[in-house]
Amino acid sequence: MRHSFAYLFLTPDAFFQDLITKKESLRRPAMIILAAGIAAGAYACLVGGLTATMMAGIMPGMETIIVLSAFFGALLFTVILWVLWWSGVTFAISTVFKGKGSFKRTMEIVGYGYLPQVVGIIINAIVAYLYIPKVKVPTLSTAAIQDPQLIQEATRALMHDPAMMALIQITSIISIVFLVLSANIWIFGLKHARMLSLRDAAICVSVPVVGYSIYYLYMMTVI
Repeated sequence: MRHSFAYLFLTPDAFFQDLITKKESLRRPAMIILAAGIAAGAYACLVGGLTATMMAGIMPGMETIIVLSAFFGALLFTVILWVLWWSGVTFAISTVFKGKGSFKRTMEIVGYGYLPQVVGIIINAIVAYLYIPKVKVPTLSTAAIQDPQLIQEATRALMHDPAMMALIQITSIISIVFLVLSANIWIFGLKHARMLSLRDAAICVSVPVVGYSIYYLYMMTVI
């Protein structure tokens, strides 16, 4: 029970207090990140399929390449976020508060804390599956190769389709909500992994979370 995911959700403080008495291991955290990456890849495939459909008229046979690129790009991005942003930035900031403990331990607790986002990404994929059939995808002819402006206009029309905009808004809200749930777990994890006070751990976690949220919401408004 003390090592179950339910215990992690319900009592993260006790979960990590027990975890740090054991040898560092990235096996289970890596599995969580892999699950998140696969779920993100599935979502990217659904959305990327719209672009593939739009581009089919000017690049016959590119649909598979576009969809596979979307999947593996999302998977790789998830791993990079885990190592460099959530773990790396949090670890770096915690040094300001004289945190102790290894980077591997920080990666471990961040990996565990990613579990709520796995749930959130799966929900987003379900939402995408429901909304994407409602999106009207503009078509491009081979003439678009000679006129990049046509591609830009088609992309703009796709992103501003009512169903597409609703999808982006809903999935953005879901992503932020589950990121906050992850942040709550990370705070308790970092407290034990880096031997910090709860206040200092909260500050260390808040910086990358707030930074990422601002960037994410900004990108959504630009689209």
